[in-house]
Amino acid sequence: MASNNTRERILQTSLALFNAQGLAAVSTHRIAAELEISAGNLHYHFKAKQLIVDRLFRRFEEQLALLNASSGTVRAIDDLWLALHLRFEAIDAYRFVYRDMAFLAGEYPVLGQRAQALTAQNLLAAQSLCEALRAAGVIEATAEEAQMLALQMVFTTTCWLSFERLVPGRDALQQADPGLAAFYTLTLVSPYVSRESRAYLDYLRGKYLG
Repeated sequence: MASNNTRERILQTSLALFNAQGLAAVSTHRIAAELEISAGNLHYHFKAKQLIVDRLFRRFEEQLALLNASSGTVRAIDDLWLALHLRFEAIDAYRFVYRDMAFLAGEYPVLGQRAQALTAQNLLAAQSLCEALRAAGVIEATAEEAQMLALQMVFTTTCWLSFERLVPGRDALQQADPGLAAFYTLTLVSPYVSRESRAYLDYLRGKYLG
């Protein structure tokens, strides 16, 4: 039990450090120092930094897989906002993954390949989501428009943190606002939203822009 607790502490501390300082900047010695354990103790649980990154990446994959599995159940604008908000929360919780993707894929090619597979799964889920909204009459769009909308949504969620780093006056490593990001992504849907479904969109516009 103590061993499992130490492994979990290593993972949680590593996640916090990767998110706060960047994946490239954090070594196993830095993680051990933060935990106030020896480098040998850390090495006993994780023989290389890659194994820590792999485990955290797997947890990120699992969170997005759960969200992707429920994408076809979205039937209203408030459902869509919640789905987006939960997705951005997951991305923010593991923000080193997308924010540091260039380094991650270069340093750990296998994880880069898994990131590509994850993006493909996200795109399929977004397409299912947009088709569900179209079938429910929430959005009025052609099949081609719905497919393009799905692509734009995946692009936005995937590149969100990279964009945040380029905003003037923004701390490149600071925690962002998932709710605001969800609203901005929701505005991609705005041109297609039916008149009957606009009330909640207007409410969100007042909340975030009012």
